[in-house]
Amino acid sequence: MAEDGNLSDGFVIVIGRQFGSGGRRIGKIIAQRLGIAYYDTELLRKAAESEGVSPEIYKDHDEKRPSVLKAILQGVYGIADNFHTVPLSGERIYNVQGKVIRDLSKKGSCVIVGRGADVILKGHPRLLSVFLHAPLEYRIDRILERGEALTREEAEELANRRDKNRESFYNYFCGDKKWGVANNYHLSLDTSRLTNEEAADIIISSLIPRK
Repeated sequence: MAEDGNLSDGFVIVIGRQFGSGGRRIGKIIAQRLGIAYYDTELLRKAAESEGVSPEIYKDHDEKRPSVLKAILQGVYGIADNFHTVPLSGERIYNVQGKVIRDLSKKGSCVIVGRGADVILKGHPRLLSVFLHAPLEYRIDRILERGEALTREEAEELANRRDKNRESFYNYFCGDKKWGVANNYHLSLDTSRLTNEEAADIIISSLIPRK
């Protein structure tokens, strides 16, 4: 491990986040500093490979709640998602990703961004669940800096749409827990008041050392 390596192995940091709040950047800083694995879109690729299907199919469902009509059609008629030849329901994809998340958590310490990993790994003895949020105007600025929108209006629409998808996904699959509610996480941070490095410092300092 790196400079913060006195924690030993066996912990998992899971990060939920509002779109544009810096979850991926902060997660990567933490993983780099601790010398541990980092998973976000890579997790989807592993899930796809484990089922022997194209990762493109999984991208269509990334942190999105399955529509009621689509779920009924798949369940009753076996209709494939988006007319692909392999019928994969949103529930099946979530279950596959859950298995991948559990397997990865057993391989060693890691950072996992999104995918309801805090619920999937509930009961893990060294789990730290984090939610990152920030005011909309701050997130709009970050989205524009990243080149994901050309205007503030486009950035706002993108942020609202992605957050709605994430909230629907989380609330659909994660039972009684609600996305973004502070008391559902060990730690909740407003990233507009912190640099990425400062946010990483707080998260790392919140890890419980192995006894």
